[in-house]
Amino acid sequence: MGILNVTPDSFSDGGRHAALQDALAAAQAMREAGVVILDIGGESTRPGAAPVPAHEELDRVLPVIRALRSADVLLSVDTMKPEVAAEALRAGAHLINDVTGLRDPQMRRVCAEAGAPACVMHMQGDPQTMQAAPHYADVVAEVHGYLRAQAREALDAGVPDVLLDPGIGFGKTLEHNLSLLRALPDLTAGPHPVLIGASRKRLIDFMASVPHAADRDPGTLALHLHAARCGAAVVRAHAAAAHVQALRVQAALGGGDRTRPPGPRRTLDSGVMHHTDTERA
Repeated sequence: MGILNVTPDSFSDGGRHAALQDALAAAQAMREAGVVILDIGGESTRPGAAPVPAHEELDRVLPVIRALRSADVLLSVDTMKPEVAAEALRAGAHLINDVTGLRDPQMRRVCAEAGAPACVMHMQGDPQTMQAAPHYADVVAEVHGYLRAQAREALDAGVPDVLLDPGIGFGKTLEHNLSLLRALPDLTAGPHPVLIGASRKRLIDFMASVPHAADRDPGTLALHLHAARCGAAVVRAHAAAAHVQALRVQAALGGGDRTRPPGPRRTLDSGVMHHTDTERA
Protein backbone atom coordinates (compact mmCIF):
# COMPACT_ATOMS: atom_id res chain seq x y z
CA MET A 1 0.00 0.00 0.00
CA GLY A 2 1.58 3.24 -1.16
CA ILE A 3 0.89 6.40 0.86
CA LEU A 4 -0.49 9.34 -1.11
CA ASN A 5 -1.05 12.24 1.30
CA VAL A 6 -2.73 15.24 -0.31
CA THR A 7 -2.38 17.33 2.83
CA PRO A 8 -0.23 20.34 3.70
CA ASP A 9 0.76 19.06 7.16
CA SER A 10 1.46 15.32 7.17
CA PHE A 11 4.43 14.51 9.40
CA SER A 12 6.77 13.25 6.67
CA ASP A 13 5.58 14.50 3.29
CA GLY A 14 3.11 17.30 4.00
CA GLY A 15 2.55 19.51 0.96
CA ARG A 16 4.52 17.39 -1.51
CA HIS A 17 1.39 16.08 -3.23
CA ALA A 18 -1.09 18.87 -2.45
CA ALA A 19 -1.26 19.90 -6.12
CA LEU A 20 -3.23 17.46 -8.28
CA GLN A 21 -0.48 17.06 -10.88
CA ASP A 22 2.05 16.19 -8.16
CA ALA A 23 -0.32 13.66 -6.60
CA LEU A 24 -0.97 11.99 -9.95
CA ALA A 25 2.74 11.87 -10.78
CA ALA A 26 3.44 10.18 -7.44
CA ALA A 27 0.58 7.75 -8.02
CA GLN A 28 1.89 6.86 -11.47
CA ALA A 29 5.37 6.20 -10.09
CA MET A 30 3.97 3.91 -7.40
CA ARG A 31 1.79 2.04 -9.90
CA GLU A 32 4.77 1.47 -12.18
CA ALA A 33 6.75 0.16 -9.20
CA GLY A 34 4.11 -2.49 -8.55
CA VAL A 35 2.08 -1.06 -5.68
CA VAL A 36 -1.24 -2.90 -5.23
CA ILE A 37 -3.14 -0.23 -3.25
CA LEU A 38 -2.89 3.56 -3.12
CA ASP A 39 -3.99 5.05 0.22
CA ILE A 40 -5.21 8.61 -0.36
CA GLY A 41 -5.37 10.87 2.68
CA GLY A 42 -6.84 14.36 2.95
CA GLU A 43 -6.44 14.87 6.71
CA SER A 44 -3.27 14.40 8.74
CA THR A 45 -3.52 12.01 11.70
CA ARG A 46 -0.04 12.76 13.09
CA PRO A 47 0.11 13.35 16.86
CA GLY A 48 -1.45 16.73 17.67
CA ALA A 49 -2.92 17.25 14.21
CA ALA A 50 -5.92 19.59 14.04
CA PRO A 51 -9.19 18.26 12.57
CA VAL A 52 -10.09 19.23 9.00
CA PRO A 53 -13.68 20.03 7.94
CA ALA A 54 -15.28 17.37 5.76
CA HIS A 55 -15.72 19.73 2.78
CA GLU A 56 -12.01 20.58 2.84
CA GLU A 57 -11.00 16.93 3.07
CA LEU A 58 -13.28 16.11 0.14
CA ASP A 59 -11.85 18.96 -1.92
CA ARG A 60 -8.44 17.35 -1.49
CA VAL A 61 -9.23 13.69 -2.15
CA LEU A 62 -12.06 13.63 -4.69
CA PRO A 63 -10.07 15.03 -7.66
CA VAL A 64 -7.39 12.40 -7.07
CA ILE A 65 -9.90 9.55 -6.82
CA ARG A 66 -11.71 10.65 -9.98
CA ALA A 67 -8.44 10.92 -11.90
CA LEU A 68 -7.29 7.45 -10.80
CA ARG A 69 -10.53 5.44 -10.71
CA SER A 70 -9.92 3.84 -14.09
CA ALA A 71 -6.32 2.93 -13.23
CA ASP A 72 -5.27 -0.66 -12.58
CA VAL A 73 -4.78 -0.09 -8.85
CA LEU A 74 -7.02 -0.32 -5.80
CA LEU A 75 -7.89 3.00 -4.20
CA SER A 76 -8.09 3.30 -0.43
CA VAL A 77 -9.20 6.46 1.36
CA ASP A 78 -7.73 7.25 4.76
CA THR A 79 -10.57 9.01 6.58
CA MET A 80 -12.36 9.10 9.93
CA LYS A 81 -15.52 10.75 8.57
CA PRO A 82 -18.51 8.76 7.26
CA GLU A 83 -19.55 11.58 4.93
CA VAL A 84 -16.08 11.65 3.36
CA ALA A 85 -16.08 7.86 3.05
CA ALA A 86 -19.49 7.87 1.33
CA GLU A 87 -18.48 10.48 -1.24
CA ALA A 88 -15.12 8.83 -1.84
CA LEU A 89 -16.75 5.44 -2.52
CA ARG A 90 -19.24 7.06 -4.89
CA ALA A 91 -16.31 8.71 -6.71
CA GLY A 92 -14.59 5.35 -7.29
CA ALA A 93 -12.64 4.39 -4.16
CA HIS A 94 -12.60 0.69 -3.22
CA LEU A 95 -11.53 0.55 0.42
CA ILE A 96 -11.94 2.71 3.54
CA ASN A 97 -8.97 2.99 5.92
CA ASP A 98 -10.38 4.26 9.22
CA VAL A 99 -7.89 5.01 11.99
CA THR A 100 -10.76 5.09 14.51
CA GLY A 101 -11.49 1.42 13.82
CA LEU A 102 -15.07 1.84 12.55
CA ARG A 103 -16.20 2.93 16.02
CA ASP A 104 -18.84 5.14 14.40
CA PRO A 105 -21.88 3.03 13.43
CA GLN A 106 -22.45 5.37 10.49
CA MET A 107 -19.03 4.45 9.07
CA ARG A 108 -19.96 0.78 9.24
CA ARG A 109 -23.26 1.59 7.54
CA VAL A 110 -21.54 3.52 4.73
CA CYS A 111 -19.15 0.65 3.99
CA ALA A 112 -21.91 -1.96 4.19
CA GLU A 113 -24.22 -0.07 1.83
CA ALA A 114 -21.41 0.46 -0.69
CA GLY A 115 -20.18 -3.14 -0.41
CA ALA A 116 -16.75 -1.76 0.47
CA PRO A 117 -14.16 -3.48 2.69
CA ALA A 118 -12.55 -1.47 5.47
CA CYS A 119 -9.33 -1.37 7.41
CA VAL A 120 -10.02 -1.44 11.15
CA MET A 121 -7.21 0.21 13.11
CA HIS A 122 -6.60 0.52 16.84
CA MET A 123 -5.94 3.95 18.31
CA GLN A 124 -6.01 4.91 21.97
CA GLY A 125 -7.62 8.34 22.18
CA ASP A 126 -7.54 10.60 19.12
CA PRO A 127 -4.77 12.31 17.12
CA GLN A 128 -4.84 15.32 19.46
CA THR A 129 -4.37 13.28 22.66
CA MET A 130 -3.10 9.81 21.71
CA GLN A 131 0.56 10.33 22.64
CA ALA A 132 -0.08 12.26 25.87
CA ALA A 133 0.20 9.26 28.22
CA PRO A 134 -0.52 5.91 26.52
CA HIS A 135 -1.25 3.17 29.06
CA TYR A 136 -2.24 -0.50 28.85
CA ALA A 137 -2.39 -3.33 31.35
CA ASP A 138 -1.57 -5.78 28.52
CA VAL A 139 -1.10 -4.03 25.20
CA VAL A 140 -1.19 -7.17 23.04
CA ALA A 141 -4.31 -8.63 24.64
CA GLU A 142 -6.13 -5.30 24.62
CA VAL A 143 -5.27 -4.29 21.05
CA HIS A 144 -5.87 -7.74 19.55
CA GLY A 145 -9.11 -8.11 21.51
CA TYR A 146 -10.31 -4.71 20.34
CA LEU A 147 -9.52 -5.45 16.69
CA ARG A 148 -11.31 -8.80 16.77
CA ALA A 149 -14.35 -7.28 18.44
CA GLN A 150 -14.50 -4.41 15.94
CA ALA A 151 -14.14 -6.87 13.07
CA ARG A 152 -17.12 -8.85 14.36
CA GLU A 153 -19.20 -5.67 14.69
CA ALA A 154 -18.28 -4.58 11.17
CA LEU A 155 -19.09 -7.94 9.59
CA ASP A 156 -22.35 -8.20 11.55
CA ALA A 157 -23.26 -4.73 10.22
CA GLY A 158 -22.78 -5.93 6.64
CA VAL A 159 -19.25 -4.73 5.87
CA PRO A 160 -18.09 -7.39 3.38
CA ASP A 161 -14.52 -7.78 4.62
CA VAL A 162 -11.98 -6.18 6.92
CA LEU A 163 -8.25 -5.79 7.39
CA LEU A 164 -6.86 -5.40 10.90
CA ASP A 165 -4.21 -2.80 11.79
CA PRO A 166 -2.75 -2.69 15.34
CA GLY A 167 -2.04 1.02 14.88
CA ILE A 168 1.70 1.30 15.33
CA GLY A 169 2.42 4.76 16.79
CA PHE A 170 -1.22 5.58 17.52
CA GLY A 171 -1.45 5.92 21.29
CA LYS A 172 1.55 3.68 22.03
CA THR A 173 4.99 4.02 23.56
CA LEU A 174 8.06 2.42 21.99
CA GLU A 175 7.64 -0.64 24.20
CA HIS A 176 3.97 -0.94 23.28
CA ASN A 177 4.86 -0.79 19.59
CA LEU A 178 7.62 -3.39 19.94
CA SER A 179 5.34 -5.72 21.88
CA LEU A 180 2.72 -5.52 19.12
CA LEU A 181 5.27 -6.10 16.36
CA ARG A 182 6.71 -9.12 18.19
CA ALA A 183 3.19 -10.51 18.69
CA LEU A 184 2.20 -10.25 15.02
CA PRO A 185 2.08 -14.04 14.47
CA ASP A 186 -0.82 -14.20 16.92
CA LEU A 187 -2.79 -11.57 15.00
CA THR A 188 -1.98 -12.89 11.52
CA ALA A 189 -2.99 -16.43 12.54
CA GLY A 190 -6.59 -15.25 12.70
CA PRO A 191 -9.17 -15.13 9.91
CA HIS A 192 -8.55 -11.53 8.77
CA PRO A 193 -5.64 -10.09 6.76
CA VAL A 194 -3.40 -7.74 8.70
CA LEU A 195 -2.02 -4.35 7.65
CA ILE A 196 1.07 -2.80 9.24
CA GLY A 197 1.92 0.87 8.84
CA ALA A 198 5.19 1.83 10.55
CA SER A 199 6.49 4.04 7.77
CA ARG A 200 8.93 6.71 8.98
CA LYS A 201 7.40 6.70 12.45
CA ARG A 202 9.02 8.01 15.62
CA LEU A 203 9.75 4.58 17.05
CA ILE A 204 12.52 4.29 14.42
CA ASP A 205 14.14 7.40 15.89
CA PHE A 206 13.88 5.90 19.38
CA MET A 207 15.55 2.69 18.22
CA ALA A 208 18.13 4.00 15.77
CA SER A 209 18.57 7.75 16.45
CA VAL A 210 17.06 9.07 13.22
CA PRO A 211 15.47 12.43 14.12
CA HIS A 212 14.25 13.39 10.64
CA ALA A 213 11.25 11.42 9.38
CA ALA A 214 12.39 11.49 5.75
CA ASP A 215 15.59 9.63 6.73
CA ARG A 216 13.77 6.65 8.29
CA ASP A 217 13.14 4.52 5.20
CA PRO A 218 15.85 1.92 6.02
CA GLY A 219 14.33 1.40 9.46
CA THR A 220 10.88 1.28 7.92
CA LEU A 221 11.99 -1.47 5.56
CA ALA A 222 13.36 -3.50 8.44
CA LEU A 223 10.09 -3.25 10.35
CA HIS A 224 7.95 -4.02 7.32
CA LEU A 225 10.04 -7.01 6.22
CA HIS A 226 9.62 -8.36 9.75
CA ALA A 227 5.85 -7.81 9.43
CA ALA A 228 5.74 -9.68 6.12
CA ARG A 229 7.71 -12.58 7.58
CA CYS A 230 5.16 -12.70 10.41
CA GLY A 231 2.31 -13.00 7.91
CA ALA A 232 1.12 -9.42 7.38
CA ALA A 233 -0.79 -9.15 4.12
CA VAL A 234 -0.16 -5.44 3.56
CA VAL A 235 2.46 -2.90 4.54
CA ARG A 236 1.68 0.81 4.18
CA ALA A 237 4.73 2.80 3.10
CA HIS A 238 6.01 6.11 1.80
CA ALA A 239 8.99 4.57 -0.05
CA ALA A 240 6.74 2.31 -2.08
CA ALA A 241 9.14 1.28 -4.85
CA ALA A 242 11.85 0.27 -2.36
CA HIS A 243 9.29 -1.83 -0.50
CA VAL A 244 8.11 -3.65 -3.61
CA GLN A 245 11.71 -4.52 -4.47
CA ALA A 246 12.61 -5.64 -0.94
CA LEU A 247 9.46 -7.73 -0.52
CA ARG A 248 9.98 -9.44 -3.87
CA VAL A 249 13.54 -10.37 -2.89
CA GLN A 250 12.37 -11.64 0.49
CA ALA A 251 9.63 -13.70 -1.19
CA ALA A 252 12.15 -15.20 -3.61
CA LEU A 253 14.48 -16.14 -0.78
CA GLY A 254 11.58 -17.87 0.93
CA GLY A 255 10.78 -19.89 -2.18
CA GLY A 256 7.31 -18.40 -2.61
CA ASP A 257 5.60 -16.30 -5.28
CA ARG A 258 8.28 -14.02 -6.69
CA THR A 259 5.85 -11.28 -7.68
CA ARG A 260 4.13 -10.79 -4.29
CA PRO A 261 5.28 -10.90 -0.69
CA PRO A 262 4.06 -13.85 1.34
CA GLY A 263 0.80 -13.38 3.24
CA PRO A 264 -1.31 -15.12 5.87
CA ARG A 265 -3.99 -17.71 5.26
CA ARG A 266 -6.45 -14.94 4.39
CA THR A 267 -4.58 -12.86 1.84
CA LEU A 268 -5.82 -9.87 -0.13
CA ASP A 269 -6.31 -12.12 -3.14
CA SER A 270 -8.82 -14.30 -1.30
CA GLY A 271 -10.47 -11.62 0.78
CA VAL A 272 -10.38 -7.86 0.36
CA MET A 273 -9.26 -7.84 -3.28
CA HIS A 274 -12.06 -10.24 -4.14
CA HIS A 275 -14.62 -7.73 -2.92
CA THR A 276 -12.94 -4.69 -4.44
CA ASP A 277 -12.46 -6.33 -7.82
CA THR A 278 -16.11 -7.39 -7.79
CA GLU A 279 -17.16 -3.84 -7.01
CA ARG A 280 -15.01 -2.42 -9.78
CA ALA A 281 -16.47 -4.89 -12.29
